[in-house]
Amino acid sequence: MKKLIPCSLILFLASCAAPNNVKKLKADLDVKYKKTEGYTHQFANVYKRPDSYPVTCEQDCYPQTQDIQCTSNMEQCEFVGQNPVVITNDSSRFTLRWIGHASFVITTPTKETILIDPVTKQFDWPVDWAFTNLGGGFYRNTPAHITENEIAAAQGVVYSHIHYDHFNKADIETIGTKTKYLTPLNFADYFPDGGYDIVEMPWYAQYSLGKTQIHFVPAHHFSNRIVVPFITNDDDETLWGGWLFENSGKKVFFAGDTGYSNHFKDIHKKYGDIDICLMPIASYHHEKYGKWYRNVHLTPEDAITAAQDMHCGVVIPWGYGNASWKMGDHTSHSALFRLLHMQKEMNSHIPLYILNEGEQVSL
Repeated sequence: MKKLIPCSLILFLASCAAPNNVKKLKADLDVKYKKTEGYTHQFANVYKRPDSYPVTCEQDCYPQTQDIQCTSNMEQCEFVGQNPVVITNDSSRFTLRWIGHASFVITTPTKETILIDPVTKQFDWPVDWAFTNLGGGFYRNTPAHITENEIAAAQGVVYSHIHYDHFNKADIETIGTKTKYLTPLNFADYFPDGGYDIVEMPWYAQYSLGKTQIHFVPAHHFSNRIVVPFITNDDDETLWGGWLFENSGKKVFFAGDTGYSNHFKDIHKKYGDIDICLMPIASYHHEKYGKWYRNVHLTPEDAITAAQDMHCGVVIPWGYGNASWKMGDHTSHSALFRLLHMQKEMNSHIPLYILNEGEQVSL
């Protein structure tokens, strides 16, 4: 005969979950805070919204190309074009696998495996519940999986910011506690309890995993997690940013969600030329809030300009795709069509390496 466990015992056990181990790093340069009406615990971007942008596509921004095959107009597509040949010393190769949206698995030349913004499901509860029951939400097709071997090998997980499409508690529970989590400042409060090892970092802080140096760098974005306005909010109380990985003399940059500003030039000034740049190119279009969307997301031409600012050796774009949420996009692949077009229009000599979701490359 099975014995029933009293509800009081279940609640007690849940309340006794191991506390997380949280460490806050410091950096030589202070992050920027808002100073409105003496309210100083909200973070702020380094630069104000630009009055104008270096390049903007005004018309005929999405011409057809034989390099992308789709089942319908820029929907459910596959890149079939020829990627450039990038000659790299075998001892300094990074392997980069794109899971979808902003999620990557990186293996360094010295075999450290790092997960970037791992979100392999829909949004966390309660947002997903609201979308399901109230309608009007964003949904994605099932993305590529992070394999059990990749999870087991992961020595680190990095998050760019707190938004639902970049941070998912269900994935944290799958990944578990045997890895190090690197996050922006004030991020740990959003983790479930359970003994997670978390390092919170300000801009320009550095942390080493094995032989890989990991730097947290600025982005031009914002943060919030609470979805019930007017009752309480957490606007900009956690920091946001991008990540720079250094190993064997090579640098890989992940921009995070960001709009265009001079912070890209600042990153180049501090760290020098970047070998591989993982750049967002989507979520910039909105019929009503277009200017605001572009302030916090790169257009494809903004991504090219940013890559020029950082002297990128090669750009791998992300944000589009068959498993994207299409937040602020015409279609699943419109941003990629525009990127290929604008690379020619801007006469950019920085090569693009285009991945379909689930594919990988060693560079």
